Amino acid sequence: MSNKRHPPPTVSDVEARVLLDRYKCAIPFHEVRTRFLGNIASPGIGESPIKVIEQLWGGKLPEFESIDAANELIGALVMGVWNRLTQHQERNSPFRLTRVHPAATREGLATQAQIRCQELDGFVEGLFGHNESIALPERAHHGLNALSKIRAMFAAVLDVAMDEMKPATDAAMETTIKLMREMTKNAETEVNAVVRSCTIARRQMLPSLLADKPTLH
Repeated sequence: MSNKRHPPPTVSDVEARVLLDRYKCAIPFHEVRTRFLGNIASPGIGESPIKVIEQLWGGKLPEFESIDAANELIGALVMGVWNRLTQHQERNSPFRLTRVHPAATREGLATQAQIRCQELDGFVEGLFGHNESIALPERAHHGLNALSKIRAMFAAVLDVAMDEMKPATDAAMETTIKLMREMTKNAETEVNAVVRSCTIARRQMLPSLLADKPTLH
């Protein structure tokens, strides 16, 4: 009989989401993903995965009934979600934002716009961590500026969708959905550009530009 140990099965994103809900994590899963990705990509002195996970609960892990319960959550987030996201440092494995299929209603537009804002906020939060400024390669610097503009457009959609005083015809909402699809593609392009350029810079020690943490509205 072989005594060879086999690696534990990888926890899926769905299972990780269930665990986050169980422990009342205030950060939605789609934002958790981008926070992790930003930290993985960060060219600065990144925090350990455990420290990043603690920040999901304000700096301290939730209370657990047992060591096994703690291992279950940490294993799901580190060995599952975090490790899968490290694959996106490679060009042949681009990152994708959470897929959303909104209805052509105010609620549908608001939901997608809010998710996108949270995802982009999470990416910036993970990239900068506790730093107000970090040195970024030139392409990442440009990508971050582009993401700030895209985020502002999603925020504008959210504001209009939630304001009942502003008119919104069915045709206009259908058009906005199509525009948000394009904005999502553009955001993914820039996120992947930031991740890839930071990865290459770390490996090759390329020159960097100082970037201030953007104030997102």
